[in-house]
Amino acid sequence: MSIYKSAVKKPITTLMVFVAIIVFGLYSLSKLPVDMYPEMELPAVTVMTIYAGANASEIEANVTKPIENSLNTLDDLKEVTSVSRDNMSIVTLEFEWESNLDEAANDIRNALEYIKDNLPEGCDSPIIYKFNSSFMPILFYAITAEESYEGIEKIIDEKIVNPLNRIEGIGSIGLSGLPGRTIYVEVDPVKLESLNMSVEMVGGIIQAENINMPAGNVKMGQMDYQLKVQGEFVESNQIGNIILGSYNGQTIKVSDIAEVKDSIRDMTIDEKINGVQGIRMFVKKQSGANTVEIAEQVKKQMIEIEKTLPPDMKIVPIMDASEFISHSISNITETLMFAFLFVILVVLFFLGRWRATFIIVLTIPISLIVAFIFLGITGGSINIISLTSLSLAIGMVVDDAIVVLENITRHIERGASPREAAIYATNEVWLAVIVTTLVVVAVFFPLTLVSGLT
Repeated sequence: MSIYKSAVKKPITTLMVFVAIIVFGLYSLSKLPVDMYPEMELPAVTVMTIYAGANASEIEANVTKPIENSLNTLDDLKEVTSVSRDNMSIVTLEFEWESNLDEAANDIRNALEYIKDNLPEGCDSPIIYKFNSSFMPILFYAITAEESYEGIEKIIDEKIVNPLNRIEGIGSIGLSGLPGRTIYVEVDPVKLESLNMSVEMVGGIIQAENINMPAGNVKMGQMDYQLKVQGEFVESNQIGNIILGSYNGQTIKVSDIAEVKDSIRDMTIDEKINGVQGIRMFVKKQSGANTVEIAEQVKKQMIEIEKTLPPDMKIVPIMDASEFISHSISNITETLMFAFLFVILVVLFFLGRWRATFIIVLTIPISLIVAFIFLGITGGSINIISLTSLSLAIGMVVDDAIVVLENITRHIERGASPREAAIYATNEVWLAVIVTTLVVVAVFFPLTLVSGLT
């Protein structure tokens, strides 16, 4: 028995099937993430190597060339490009589309292991990066401070970063222009020379004192406690009390020959927000997470966090990707609703029957809801591409519904009962309806054969 014949003869079963589709479709819709575009991974891997103190020509000859030569034999490799700058080498490997980047990254890692020993001394180990659209930040904030600027790193870590990391779906939180804490020991060269000591000796003694050392263990009953000598400095003023030695019977401390300053490190880039010293903070989401939902949670949390910060610290939003996504999704959703409304008016105008119009109006949302089930199963998302596809699908659904309804109406006008008319009329046109739909699909099929970002 055909599907349409079973649907007509078993209306209760058909109704339950449609109700189940609506329930599962709405459930899938509630779970679908909302994003600008579908998540995609470009078939490219970047290998970055840091060689501090080397100029671009040295980087090119001693770092970039060996890395390129070792990676030229990888499978599915399309193109290799490189950039050599002072202190840095960047090699980008572009692979064929549909290549397995996880396997490619493993092959790159294995190839780099063979040349690590041939890289110059002092060169850092190469770092492998894979680009994914989910790595793009969704929120940017500017954080300014005046009196609290020197301690802003600790404040941000405790008051902002830690609470935000507890939000489900947060991938990472990055900071740019952060003033790191640095302890400067400014030695007086005259005093140092009078004691017949060198800067290296002072540095070695300070380094040896700033260390935690294990000191065995103590058993108390069934418990075994580990002992540790706490030697790391807690306060910067402890450095001045370090004993360097004795001279003419007097004990020489660091404070006798040097001045200890607890300050921030020298920065090559200053972050200025509206003329005030500050930093930039950006928030990244996890792969597959809902951009709009996470952005809303972060913004609510930031309102509460700002109340706990020092009065001189201000948080200013710079960029919010969720707003653009929400506006774009709203515009496309509004277009869908207008299309739905105009379809109703056009069908009602040409068919002139409210029952036929009601059937088409009922068919459109049920057909679109099935798409949400498919997106949920395949791990898709609500984005510009999927909503645009749904707007195209409305036209296809309406065309098929009108063809079937017109044929059913013709059979009813000839004297057939509605039940018989539905069965025989659908049997006459089902092949034409399927072929028409496949023709529309065939128009877009060539796009699936085009490689690249298309």
